[in-house]
Amino acid sequence: MTTTLKSFEKTEEKNQTYITEFILLGFGDHPEALQILLFLLFLLIYFVTMAGNILIILLVATDRHLHTPMYFFLGNLSCLETCCSSNILPRMLSSFLTGRKTISVNACFVQHYFFGSLGAVECYLLSAMSYDRYLAICKPLHYFTMMNSKLCLQLIATSWISGFLASALTIILISKLVFCVSNKIDHFFCDTFPIIELSCSDTHLLKLFMYVICSIFTLPPFTLTLTSYFFIIVAIMKIPTTTGKQKAFSTCSSHLLVVTIFYGALISVYVIPNTNRLNGLHKIFSVFYTILTPMLNPIIYSLRNKEVKDALRRLTSFLLVSNEKKRQA
Repeated sequence: MTTTLKSFEKTEEKNQTYITEFILLGFGDHPEALQILLFLLFLLIYFVTMAGNILIILLVATDRHLHTPMYFFLGNLSCLETCCSSNILPRMLSSFLTGRKTISVNACFVQHYFFGSLGAVECYLLSAMSYDRYLAICKPLHYFTMMNSKLCLQLIATSWISGFLASALTIILISKLVFCVSNKIDHFFCDTFPIIELSCSDTHLLKLFMYVICSIFTLPPFTLTLTSYFFIIVAIMKIPTTTGKQKAFSTCSSHLLVVTIFYGALISVYVIPNTNRLNGLHKIFSVFYTILTPMLNPIIYSLRNKEVKDALRRLTSFLLVSNEKKRQA
């Protein structure tokens, strides 16, 4: 019995170290022409995402008219979106271009850690932004005293720290798993449950713990966001004039649309069962959540926000004048 147990432990240890890399199956095997088309499509998405979000960060940093809590939150959100896209898209683009789908176990865990952390941070940031809009609409006379620079910095710091702390707990547990059967992840990035499904360890308690951790770290900001918009809608409905209602709603419409897209895609990804039959649909929603949402956010804020468009015009005018002066010199 003892000999058998030792033999099993040696085999398990050998198998645990055997798998040193995973294979991300992505969207499956396609003809070379389609691979190139997908590469160009996602390269364009990545370029638009980075350009749009970096532009928002630049405007918030340089334009004094945007030095308010609302745009400070927006600048942080744009910084977050550049990190989200850079965590997933470069490796995906490399896979389309070279056909190499392998990723080391450590690199996979790092990608998963940042994916989970940044997703949690976004939940908190969107919640902080909704609270900011609640104060602006429901308590306009006390807005600047309540949403002061100290509170703004505290909300930002809490968002980032909480997000990375939540993901740290999960990645420590996932890194302890034994992988000894298959190394093929049927996804285009290292998501939580596809990794867990590969393990030959008993993962029932781990999955339960994951659900508990996700609930603890995401339900409070989600509840705060819903509560804030409930009171915002009630306050807007009490405004007697149509013009007043439109003006009040315009101050939060961009953020409300971003929140709807983010949580709509997030719920779709994790509510749909991850079965073989629904795996294609699961990947589509994952693309929307991880890749398209970071691209859409700066576009939404640019098109629907008058102050951002005015800041963009001022920056454009400044650059044109500077170029003209250089030519004349």
